[in-house]
Amino acid sequence: MTDAKHPLSGIRVVDMTQIYNGPYATFLMAMAGADVIKVEPPGGEHLRRRNARGGALYPFKMLNPNKRSIVLDLKNDADREIFLELAATADVVIENYAPGVVDRLGVGHDAVKKVNPSIIYASGSGYGQDGPYAGYQAMDIAVQAMGGVMSQTGFPENPPVKAGVALCDFFAGIHLYGGVMTALVKRERTGEGSYVDVSMQEAVFPSFASNLGLMFDSDGVPSRVGNYHGGLSIAPYGVFSGQGRLYSIICNNDTHWNRLLDAMGKSELKNDPRFQTMADRVQNLETVTQLISDWSSTLDRADIMERLNKARVPCGSVKDLDEVVEDENLHARGMIRWITDAEGRRSSLPPARCISTARTRWTTACRPRSTATARRFWRSCRRGGGNSRRNQVSSLTTTGRPATISRTRSATSGDILVQAAREIAKSAGQSVFRHDAEPDLV
Repeated sequence: MTDAKHPLSGIRVVDMTQIYNGPYATFLMAMAGADVIKVEPPGGEHLRRRNARGGALYPFKMLNPNKRSIVLDLKNDADREIFLELAATADVVIENYAPGVVDRLGVGHDAVKKVNPSIIYASGSGYGQDGPYAGYQAMDIAVQAMGGVMSQTGFPENPPVKAGVALCDFFAGIHLYGGVMTALVKRERTGEGSYVDVSMQEAVFPSFASNLGLMFDSDGVPSRVGNYHGGLSIAPYGVFSGQGRLYSIICNNDTHWNRLLDAMGKSELKNDPRFQTMADRVQNLETVTQLISDWSSTLDRADIMERLNKARVPCGSVKDLDEVVEDENLHARGMIRWITDAEGRRSSLPPARCISTARTRWTTACRPRSTATARRFWRSCRRGGGNSRRNQVSSLTTTGRPATISRTRSATSGDILVQAAREIAKSAGQSVFRHDAEPDLV
């Protein structure tokens, strides 16, 4: 059953992704209405298996709502056959294993294209499927190092540092999503499938626009500039203190600068030759910085923010994470909301597409406890809807498991679970893992 309220309704995605990069891409697809079937190896994808003290539970809950999960051992011939039957029903197959792994497993683009000629097959990796670095193992911090992020982060007197967030993973996830969406438009127009190859290194490269501008417009390689503009071409641009609480300012043009002078009560400086143009202000960057620091040092940050926002000067409070999760704008716009999981842990998460504010359950599949339970469970999946307890999916917990599709055989029951996977491959795509509720956002 399709739901016209969601732009990707009716699109089935077979998802072999793990950790952050690929799961963020398929999270965006699920949010837009796609039927995402997450295929996990025995024991679950790597993020499930991280030590809970490493913060694995929260990101898994954040990136994997509204996905149906099954376990397939793709090293096993029978499970590989099930995967290909499932892929034959899909619009998109997506993975972010190291280059070459899916081909060795027999589930790469060529294998899937044989059973589904119009498939959109997408691969995310650190450095791409070909090229000198294709065989390099890549995680976010490695790509931050190789991609130049670390060399441009921090202060010049200190060693390079990584960015505080996994930006290469998430930049690439957005590019992976965009590549798949572009391929879907192409298929809609031509009927042809596509192979999408996204590299984390390439995804982050355009973010160096300012830094590269400085390098090509000057002699030598630019060093780290701390909180100044990466191209040293905008002033003021930086982080300042208001009675010990930090805030940022950027004046991207003369209008912003004049507004800032008015807010500071320094209107007489508008005609000061040191500050009249952006080039003048950049030339006198330290003087500009000291001027703002002296003004704000005796003021409360809340007062500073009120004055600057009233004057329409681009600025921002430097917030700690505990402030971010309570941010009134994020909550008012529905980006995050507070939930309590089955174990009583409270956290702030983005809303799942089909979970209403009145039913804050983040769900995933659980492992059937027996062959009989599995039979009932998958029959309910095939039917969709209904009031049976087998049609209710448990809230995600630290011990939650994806539904296991294995080669369990016996003389009496036969290959029931394998057949169950084949049934889901042939089903209309309606998932019992989605509540019948109005979406919070699309």
